[in-house]
Amino acid sequence: MNHSKFKKSFNDCIGNTPLIKLKIASQISGCNIYGKCEFLNPGGSVKDRPALQIVKDALDKKLISEGATIVEGTAGNTGIGLCLVGNALGMKSEIVMPKTQSEEKKKMLQICGAKLHLVEAVPYKNPRNYVRYSETLSKKIKNKNGVLWANQFDNLSNKKAHYLTTGPEIWSQLSGKVDAFICSVGTGGTLAGTSEFLREKNKNVKIGLADPFGSAIHNFFKKGILKSEGNSITEGIGQGRITKNLEHAKVDESFQISDTEALKIVFEMILKEGLILGGSSGINIVGAIKLGKKLGKNKNIVTILCDYGTKYESKIFNKKFLSKNKLPIPSWL
Repeated sequence: MNHSKFKKSFNDCIGNTPLIKLKIASQISGCNIYGKCEFLNPGGSVKDRPALQIVKDALDKKLISEGATIVEGTAGNTGIGLCLVGNALGMKSEIVMPKTQSEEKKKMLQICGAKLHLVEAVPYKNPRNYVRYSETLSKKIKNKNGVLWANQFDNLSNKKAHYLTTGPEIWSQLSGKVDAFICSVGTGGTLAGTSEFLREKNKNVKIGLADPFGSAIHNFFKKGILKSEGNSITEGIGQGRITKNLEHAKVDESFQISDTEALKIVFEMILKEGLILGGSSGINIVGAIKLGKKLGKNKNIVTILCDYGTKYESKIFNKKFLSKNKLPIPSWL
């Protein structure tokens, strides 16, 4: 039987996502801007990659075995990825998430069979912060097959996933003709892992950061200080500290991008390109346009299309929510 003709499990479907040329972004910037279609991963986001790598590495190190429990603090997508990867390996999941995340992601986690713990959205220094709470919870759970605190922010398996898969895929899809890579930062795994691989292939590849307001990372790369200003409705991106995954990332250009800029492009992409994306993809695309304008014409720039917009229906496609936050409203709503 030819195994190359079919996938053996959910986990075999992760990665190898298509790269698509983004028409609007390419026109505005005068460059060739490509989006890595991470919403086509089986769990619906870029986070399937680190989820699989984190579980794989824990199994290899014999930290857990089949029947184990996975515990994680997440804005949603990593939790969904971990739960589905775990389900395919006979594991259970307990997920801690801030109450402020979209209803769609909470529902999705429940559909996946995760045990969901919702907590107040408080800063990392507070022990009730969702990440720290998940660590505490992982120490209380008893399971003879082991308990894995996935710890996506500081677990280097996250960065490794992108070094081993996302970077090499982009390189081969553009036959090595990559001038720049840019994306936003949540854990830092995508930016750090992908850029490390691309830079090893060609030290001249430019690396960019697209940061939402309310995050401190832009100021860190610009001025060397962790200082945030403003706020953002985007989920899963933006960071107030340098995670282990982000520690050695080298960034050439950093851009701060407003929700208004991001949503305008998200809405335009639906009508003109048939792509329904979440807010973080909007931040990434605007970042790629700004980087393109800075680098000059005809460069090949790659960014990440993190997940589908349907996960944020109650926010970015909700007239009430948009007008309350003084954000653009798509004409067809």
